[in-house]
Amino acid sequence: MRLAAGVVGAAGYTGGELLRLLLHHPDAEIAFAHSNSQAGKFIYEVHTDLIGDTGLRFTGKMAQADVLFLCTSHNDSGKFLETNTIDAKTKIIDLSQDFRLKPNNMFNGRSFVYGLPELNRDEIRKADNVANPGCFATAIQLGLLPLAKNKLLKDDIHVSATTGSTGAGQSPSQTTHFTWRHGNVSTYKVFEHQHLAEISQSLKQLQDDFTGNVNFIPHRGNFTRGILASIYTNTTINLDEALSLYKKYYASHPFVHISHAPLDVKQVVNTSKCLLHLEKHGEKLFITSIIDNLLKGASGQAVQNMNLMFGLDETAGLKLKASYF
Repeated sequence: MRLAAGVVGAAGYTGGELLRLLLHHPDAEIAFAHSNSQAGKFIYEVHTDLIGDTGLRFTGKMAQADVLFLCTSHNDSGKFLETNTIDAKTKIIDLSQDFRLKPNNMFNGRSFVYGLPELNRDEIRKADNVANPGCFATAIQLGLLPLAKNKLLKDDIHVSATTGSTGAGQSPSQTTHFTWRHGNVSTYKVFEHQHLAEISQSLKQLQDDFTGNVNFIPHRGNFTRGILASIYTNTTINLDEALSLYKKYYASHPFVHISHAPLDVKQVVNTSKCLLHLEKHGEKLFITSIIDNLLKGASGQAVQNMNLMFGLDETAGLKLKASYF
C-alpha cells in the first residue's frame, strides 16, 4: 500500500519540488496539495512543467494523510499546526526553521527530531516528527561532521558559501528579481545567518567541547539553484588521514560522495547528492561542499526523511539525473 502524502505550501519552490518527487515515488502518492492562494487551480497551472503528469488541483482544505510536509514560511508552521487539526497518527516533516533548535523542538505534544540523515539517521527512523535542516546548514554540516565526530575541531571555522536565487523563496523581492540578480553577486546576513545556530548545535552534538566560532559569509549567486560552500579550519592531520576519516564516516550514506577533483555546482543540480572535495594547505584543511539547495537542501532531504521514517529504501524516488548541460 502506498503512503498518502499531503503537502502544505505546495505552490512554492520547495512545495513544487516535493510534488515532482512524490509524483514519481514508487511507494507514495499525493493525498492533497494545499495552497490557500492557488486553491481550485490545477497543479500544472502553477508548476507548468507538470502538465501531463497530474490532474490534481490545489486545495485549501486538509485531507487524511500518512505524512504531512509543511513547506510554509519560517514561523508559520506552528501557526498552521495550531489552527488545523492533524491526526495524531500523521507523521510531520517540517521544512521551515520552526522546530530545528532545542528546546523549541517540542510543539503541542509533538517532539521533532533534527532531520539530517548523516547525523541522526537512527533517530529519524523512529521519529514521528522531523525538522528538516536548512540548505546552507546541510552543505556546511556535511563538510564538517567527520571532523567533529573525531574531535578534530580545535580552531575557528571559516565558511564562504553561495546559493542560487531559489534559496530566497518564490515571493519576489528586490534581490531576487531577474534585473537585479542577473550578472550580480552580493553578500548578506554576514556572520549572522539563521542557519548558524543549527550548525553549532550539530557540531556540539558530536564534539561537545567545540568552542570555536563558525564565521559564515553567505553570498547571493546569479544562478537559479545550487550551493557551493568553501570551508577551512586548522588541523594537524594530513590530507590522507582526512580523506580516510571522511570516506569512513560517509561509507553507509548513499548521497554523500568524496571527489578527488575540484567541484562545480552543476555536478549536483537536480540531484540529492552532496559532493565533497578536500585539500590541505599548510595547517589548513580546505573543504568544498556542493548540493542542490531545493533537493538535498530541502525537498529531496524531506523525502529521504520520509523514506527513513516509514522503513522504505532511503534512496526511493531520489535517484535523479544531474542537469549538467
